[in-house]
Amino acid sequence: MKLLNVYVCCFLVVFSCKEKEQKTDVASIKKEVNINIDNWHKAAANANFEDYFNLMTKDGVFIGTDATENWQIDNFKDFSKPYFDKGKAWSFKALERNIYVSENQKIVWFDELLDTQMELCRGSGVLQHTNEGWKVKHYVLSIAIPNDNVKEVVSLKKKTDSILKLKMKKQ
Repeated sequence: MKLLNVYVCCFLVVFSCKEKEQKTDVASIKKEVNINIDNWHKAAANANFEDYFNLMTKDGVFIGTDATENWQIDNFKDFSKPYFDKGKAWSFKALERNIYVSENQKIVWFDELLDTQMELCRGSGVLQHTNEGWKVKHYVLSIAIPNDNVKEVVSLKKKTDSILKLKMKKQ
């Protein structure tokens, strides 16, 4: 009976430590990812093209605020290069951020509220753990529009959206 109690105690100690270890890993993953996203935004604010794109995966995607902006990495680099070369890309500062970690701890996703040159925006994305660390695989940027102003904004973009929808239906 004493031997059984010893086994049970050992079993409980091992598994309670393992659970605590995993929680610590998730916390450190979130901290590391938070730093990486901040560094990614900082690289854009400092117009550091190499640092910015080195923090994205080789197959990264950036969805911009314009309906036509679905940038695969190479096209996004081409689009962005002139802004970075002029020393003025974009400046996003996170006001809040939520980070979620996959069970296998190789993928994280997040959402953030940003202070930008366009006022408040929302960003969301996916990071993948690679041999070089955490990299942005997919990012979506949206302009935050107060509900009370949606009618106004819809009215402003109606003509442009109608033209784009017609073009897309013809494809």
